[in-house]
Amino acid sequence: MAVPGMDFSLIAYQQLLHALIKAEYRFQTFAEFLQHPLPRCIILRHDVDLMPANSLRFAHLQHQLGIQGVYYFRAVPESWDESIIRTIAALGHEIGYHYECLTTCRGNMAAGIIDFERNLTALRALASVQTICMHGSPLSPYDSKDLWKVYDYKSYGILGEPYFDVNFNQVFYLTDTGRRWDGDQVSVRDKVKSGFALRFHSTDEIIRAVGNKELPDRIMFTFHPQRWNDNLYYWCRELLLQTVKNLVKKYYYVR
Repeated sequence: MAVPGMDFSLIAYQQLLHALIKAEYRFQTFAEFLQHPLPRCIILRHDVDLMPANSLRFAHLQHQLGIQGVYYFRAVPESWDESIIRTIAALGHEIGYHYECLTTCRGNMAAGIIDFERNLTALRALASVQTICMHGSPLSPYDSKDLWKVYDYKSYGILGEPYFDVNFNQVFYLTDTGRRWDGDQVSVRDKVKSGFALRFHSTDEIIRAVGNKELPDRIMFTFHPQRWNDNLYYWCRELLLQTVKNLVKKYYYVR
């Protein structure tokens, strides 16, 4: 059971959602935002890197509150759970493909696009897929976004990719990369050029800012649900693993 006040728990996550709802933000999936962006809205993005059951808990919590998000699944066993993908889609959430094709194919563009096509087709057999999002693969020398220097994802019926199709000078970006909200110093690829000077470290700081009406009208949150646990063992394990990862990324990969 989570300790009250413990960040990166489901309790903290629910408190954040309630604060956003109380502040009268409306919630859109990424596909909805691309087609009909609301003037005051939240996009809840979830990168399902590991532990898809945690993402299912997020999806149920949102459904109970009458809001939707987008869930990006990797084509690897640690993420790809067909039953969970179908269930999250049935709850009204958007399903997207969390591609990492150049990492998988070691930088080979031709093999990478074949990998992309195969995985996108397989995911679309489970749910509608209108958007994609790059998986950072921080220990890989390859950036899978480079695939689109040669190919065009929109030719596959894709509406958008956050790193290409969102103006982050107009949409405030908050990501829990590094298990913190100010993890840009330890992030290899989950970075955007932002026109906002706001900076937060903890979820409590964000909640207070919401209550004080200090946040912009449009926000994209990126969550990695495996980082959010009420189980103290998993919470401590994630804290330890992420601390080590942050040190490695900061001193060997982040420039």
